[in-house]
Amino acid sequence: MRRKPQSIEELLRSRLDSLTRAERQVAHALLDGYPVSGLASITQVASSAQVSGPTVMRLARKLGFEGFVEFQEALRREVAAKISDPIRKRESWTEGAPGSPILGRFAEAVESNLRQTLAQIDPATFDAAAACLADTRRKVLITGGRITRSLADYMFNHLQVIRPDVSQLGAAPGVWPHYLLDVRPGDAVVVFDIRRYENALLRLAEMAHGRGAEVVLFTDQWGSPIGKIARHRFSAHIEAPSAWDSSVAILMVVEALIAAVQDLDWQDAKTRMETLEQIFDETRLFRKFV
Repeated sequence: MRRKPQSIEELLRSRLDSLTRAERQVAHALLDGYPVSGLASITQVASSAQVSGPTVMRLARKLGFEGFVEFQEALRREVAAKISDPIRKRESWTEGAPGSPILGRFAEAVESNLRQTLAQIDPATFDAAAACLADTRRKVLITGGRITRSLADYMFNHLQVIRPDVSQLGAAPGVWPHYLLDVRPGDAVVVFDIRRYENALLRLAEMAHGRGAEVVLFTDQWGSPIGKIARHRFSAHIEAPSAWDSSVAILMVVEALIAAVQDLDWQDAKTRMETLEQIFDETRLFRKFV
């Protein structure tokens, strides 16, 4: 099975505690403008971090590269992967695996995605996001992109049962200002954005952030630009042997959050669910077998 490497951003963040003060300055300079900052010359990177060129070289070696040139080559490959179209995604997985059973390869890829996603989730981050979404003093707005809109819809369908004041933004960005009009400081705006990241979602998140909302981001291992302003961020691994990315790891995190939000105020959630069941009975929407 092909093991997916950490992104350069993940690598930098995971090594921060082991770096010297000067090396951390370089790491933060790279993260602040990621990924573009890492494609500058070594002199420019050193200048932006207010360190010497050799310090930049030492950081690259600590990250496992022979030097800064190899570091940049890896970063360029990562950027290419981030913007890869569906055709290139499929070709990258079929290279070296002709004729292999697709079901087994797909299952292995999804299992790897789940393991790597879980390993990178900080329990404190998860708990903070759950508390944010469970807080009924906040409104919750949820939206997604062309592919991830189905994930936004799934989360919305569950959260609106568990708690009040949950809305799903429509697909057309032209209606979003109507929702932003009533956003108050502290409200939560949940955004799903994976590669190829959508400009409209970035603008929405920026505007919501500007109005004081807390942005909850679901993205991939490379990271949507929205990550720079997100208060709560979940980076799931999404690669699969297909022209399309896998949503399984993201959905796992979403379902875990739904369960956590439900448990944080179970009595109120239970009351809402009981009321909803009564309404369903009145509408005779579902068959009764007893």
